[in-house]
Amino acid sequence: MSKSELHREIINLKQDVLDMGKLSLKMLEDSIISLNTRDLELANEVNHNKHKLREFDAHIEERALKLIALYQPMAIDLRRLATILKMITYLYRLGRYGKDIAAIVKLLTDKTPLSEMLSITHMWEHVKSLIEDSIEAFDTSEITKLKDFEERDNEIDQMRWSIFRESVSYMMEDPANITICAHIIMIARYLERCGDHACKIGEKVHYMVTGGHIEIS
Repeated sequence: MSKSELHREIINLKQDVLDMGKLSLKMLEDSIISLNTRDLELANEVNHNKHKLREFDAHIEERALKLIALYQPMAIDLRRLATILKMITYLYRLGRYGKDIAAIVKLLTDKTPLSEMLSITHMWEHVKSLIEDSIEAFDTSEITKLKDFEERDNEIDQMRWSIFRESVSYMMEDPANITICAHIIMIARYLERCGDHACKIGEKVHYMVTGGHIEIS
């Protein structure tokens, strides 16, 4: 089997990874929308998409391992496949966090909608941007996009603690807020972890392109 065949297979596999990334982002985006709108149908759709996410994960892993076994790639081709194998783990976790947030929506249908007041959507916008940039860096092999990741991740961490403090104040003002605020604290933690996974993707992309390891956060 020729090197050109390997490259063609890697290109196809890369597109599958990008499609998986789109699904993971959609699951997260839809979960936040359903949280703010109490759209149970949308929350159920997020939960259903976990099956597609699992299929992507299994399919891409199987193909990547077969390519390594068949072609015994070297240098950047091997790094690309190694990056793909790590990246799908992070993408899978991102999508699963979307599923977890959607599950919370079902518990809050009769609760006061505090998620907007507690800046969850604002935090999500920052997390989403970080995820999108990490996936684009993988797509284009453009590592300059990674240069401010640590600063942006630190901002997301600060947002999480701001939401935590505000949630506690709502709990103290009215015990009726305790349940929803506890869930909001958990969602903020999920989003913070999503930012961390975006940084891990960035680290692997840097390794893919340069062969060198970095630690972003």
